[in-house]
Amino acid sequence: MQAIILAAGMGKRLGELTRNNTKCMVKVNEVTLIDRVLSQLAKLHLKRVVIVVGYEGQKLIDFIGDRYSSEVKIEYVHNPVYEKTNNIYSLALAKKQLQEDDTLLIESDLIFDDSLFQMIIENPHPNLALVAKYETWMDGTMVQIDNDCNIVNFIPKKAFNYNEVDSYYKTVNIYKFSKEFSRSYYVPFLEAYSKALGNNEYYEQVLRVITLLDRTGLKALPLTDEKWYEIDDVQDLDIAETIFAEETKLQMYQKRYGGYWRFPKLIDFCYLVNPYFPSQRMKDELRANFDTLLTEYPSGMFVNTLVAGKYFGVKQEYVVVGNGAAELIKSLMERLEGYIGITCPTFEEYSNRIVKERIVQFIPQNPDFSYSADDLIEFFTGKELSSLLLINPDNPSGNYISMENVLLLANWASEENITLIVDESFVDFSDDYLNNTLLNNGILEAYPNLIVVKSISKSYGVPGLRIGVLVTACKTLIDWMKKDVSIWNINSFAEFYLQIFTKYEDDYKMGCEKFLIERRRFFNELQTIPFLRIIPSQANFFMCEVVSSFTSKELANVLLSRFNILIKDCGTKSAFSGTNYIRIAVKNISDNDRLLRALKLL
Repeated sequence: MQAIILAAGMGKRLGELTRNNTKCMVKVNEVTLIDRVLSQLAKLHLKRVVIVVGYEGQKLIDFIGDRYSSEVKIEYVHNPVYEKTNNIYSLALAKKQLQEDDTLLIESDLIFDDSLFQMIIENPHPNLALVAKYETWMDGTMVQIDNDCNIVNFIPKKAFNYNEVDSYYKTVNIYKFSKEFSRSYYVPFLEAYSKALGNNEYYEQVLRVITLLDRTGLKALPLTDEKWYEIDDVQDLDIAETIFAEETKLQMYQKRYGGYWRFPKLIDFCYLVNPYFPSQRMKDELRANFDTLLTEYPSGMFVNTLVAGKYFGVKQEYVVVGNGAAELIKSLMERLEGYIGITCPTFEEYSNRIVKERIVQFIPQNPDFSYSADDLIEFFTGKELSSLLLINPDNPSGNYISMENVLLLANWASEENITLIVDESFVDFSDDYLNNTLLNNGILEAYPNLIVVKSISKSYGVPGLRIGVLVTACKTLIDWMKKDVSIWNINSFAEFYLQIFTKYEDDYKMGCEKFLIERRRFFNELQTIPFLRIIPSQANFFMCEVVSSFTSKELANVLLSRFNILIKDCGTKSAFSGTNYIRIAVKNISDNDRLLRALKLL
């Protein structure tokens, strides 16, 4: 068996990275794509590797040199008109070699697990295409297959139909052709196709024609959990480096702060959203209005505060809407002056917005990091404070202070002339959640020193919409913040969501009830894991102490590397120095059980 690698293209979409290098010389985690694939091929004891070069071809040849000469014979075919042709011509230039042996055909912009070559070689079918079930990140040629894994159709980009994606498989661009298939089918059709349609085409188009024939024997070999990625641009490169990282994999995922839909096999237990809302009916309504919402401007702040006030049952003049709570936090923290009291560990977006010298820090002195309103009052009394921050329930501890005691804290803060900021983004996950919110006109008016912040991402399950609110009866602050943020700071999808929510309030309440049931079940199951101490929570996550077998970082790493499960290692948060705590989101039953199975295997 031999291998043919197509490496003549210019790789223009990689910009500066391919200005003076061919695409396969780009590095992924400090190893070039060509070195990675040649190292993989060298283990297969092939007769030869034929590389079709074009753009910066001599530079690639010099780069490879004779470094692999003791392991595999390398030959080169030159495409002198690479800038005017496509890969059908590059492969046509190697048609003589293609007919001389069974062949692995590989494109040079791929990175993949070592196991893929063994899979395709050991499979008894002589003519195979590696394929992967369609996912949203995939681009390029698709195929459809029957129940016997026969390829029944190749679908080029221009024939792609989003209504049929459930039947699509993406070609991985690794093929196995027998020399008989190449001689009898592929090369004759390649010659005819090129003569008829020219050389600015793709070699898969020839396969598309061949699949219309009977008995060609071209099969698909679907991947399961094997890793692979195709690198066309700098974003692809960034994703590939994350997927194929080793020691730094956890850090590379964590620095992304989301966007995990680009990694569809990843189970994310870091980000904290309601698994039971929005309902299917609500998503269907959003989907039905997609075209209008995409092509129309959203309203400005006046309308958005009107619909947000309706959403939460508070006066319009008490509300400012943000592009996520993060936008409002930034604006608020820039407005506040003086010292601010903060309990740690906690959600750090607030403290990251001011200099450390302005923070008066309270760290509960117990292993659960729990605290009460009385604890806060006792600690901060006599301190020089202008503001006090309370995340309730807190993140990551899940600590919760009841409504009655929050109002005691608000009363104390009022007497001390302290602004009390309560972030209640997780309050709808608490028991008796319907009676726990501070978003009430009477409460706001009784405590004009009270500022309530709420992220709509969390309990409402729509982090992609980026909506948050800040609510207070202090109209001076509200008026200032409305001028500080952009007039169109939320998009039409977010506005429409706020507008239609009231139709789905019953669905929301039902989702919250389902969540409370699953949180209790998940808590009981987690308690069976011997190396974890689970801390009770009134939020949609549990903080757990890793008491044996692993450090928190080791546990996070092993879950990611072995099971593709991402959890939060709390070691990076303030107040956790030298301790081993993790945070685990409460997701739906299926995902929670997957995590439980993984933990029980460790």
